[in-house]
Amino acid sequence: MTDFNNDITFANYRMDVRYDGQNYYGWQRHKGKPTIQGALEHAVTKCFGLRHNVEGSGRTDRGAHATGQVASIRLPEDINEKEALFNFNIVLEKNIEITSLKKMSDSFHARESAIGKCYIYKIWNHPRLPSEMNGKVWYVPEKLNVKAMDKACSYFTGTKDFASFAKVPNYKRATSVRTVHSLTLTEEDPLLCFSIIADGFLYKMVRNIVRALVKVGEGRSKVDDIPRIIDAKNRKAAPGTAPASGLYLDTVFYDKKSMDDAIKTDQTEAI
Repeated sequence: MTDFNNDITFANYRMDVRYDGQNYYGWQRHKGKPTIQGALEHAVTKCFGLRHNVEGSGRTDRGAHATGQVASIRLPEDINEKEALFNFNIVLEKNIEITSLKKMSDSFHARESAIGKCYIYKIWNHPRLPSEMNGKVWYVPEKLNVKAMDKACSYFTGTKDFASFAKVPNYKRATSVRTVHSLTLTEEDPLLCFSIIADGFLYKMVRNIVRALVKVGEGRSKVDDIPRIIDAKNRKAAPGTAPASGLYLDTVFYDKKSMDDAIKTDQTEAI
């Protein structure tokens, strides 16, 4: 733990974090339960003796992962960033890693400053699941119709009301309208990866969209069913929810150029 006097001047810092979430109860701190936010705040206390909130760009579900979560935290302004990063990662459990620590302006906020996010959803589509993939993908042993799922992806792009794919009822949120900039599917047999970039996401929206697409891939829904489900604006019109194990928060965007570049890359790599 670093010792400070009472006249500390604090600054705003950005943390970039990656984690394997299968042993955690999601991002948000939960008394008596292991969470990502709780683990990070514990590391701050251990390293600096501070009880400061670590504010994430958003809350990931229990069992979901991140390769590019972003958080903001108030720390002493004169710290050695490389040394602090090293100390944090020694204290943190092996399933969580802070990949970057950078001083930012006071106006930066991990959630409020974001203009969009990219989520990746991974499916292992093969009769046998390797043990090292357990908890890191959605295991679907039956062969899926990849071409049908890819065709159905196009129906989700644009500015739409995604109430049919939201967990929370309409009366509990200001709006269920979101803009999906890109939804693409790539195949590295037997791994299927959906990549979705949007200006924001409703609770469990990605997992619900993926479940609808997989139902198309199973042949239990038609490609043309997707616009009907969207237009219904009713959660009961859509299938269930894909498991959290395949979900990854990949990137949080804070400037339009980086998001536009990611959209172009996704469209180039798509099937």
